[in-house]
Amino acid sequence: MGWFSSNDDSGVKKTSGGAFETPSRTNRAKCYEARDAFFECLDKHQILDSINSSSGRQATAKACGDADKVFEKNCAHSWVEYFKKQRVVNYKKEMTIKKIEAEGGEIIAPQLPIGNPK
Repeated sequence: MGWFSSNDDSGVKKTSGGAFETPSRTNRAKCYEARDAFFECLDKHQILDSINSSSGRQATAKACGDADKVFEKNCAHSWVEYFKKQRVVNYKKEMTIKKIEAEGGEIIAPQLPIGNPK
């Protein structure tokens, strides 16, 4: 029995109404593991964005198609979409920070109030 066998029901399950069940701790761990393997493949093939451009989708399908299928099987669609988009956002954020620091700037985190406001 392989990863994509028709008898394999270990992926994310849907309720009778079509919504996804709340993932258990084990299901979340499988999702994160599949996400990490997929992102590792993308990094290995120097693919940043796997969804927003046709060239990115094609390169992803060719280089990391199997890992993507495992990722999509083990995570709810909304999670997959979120993680793929967040990967690009985090990269852009990191590049912006590096650019600011290279130009001599400094990143200052906002200060949150401490204690109860009166």
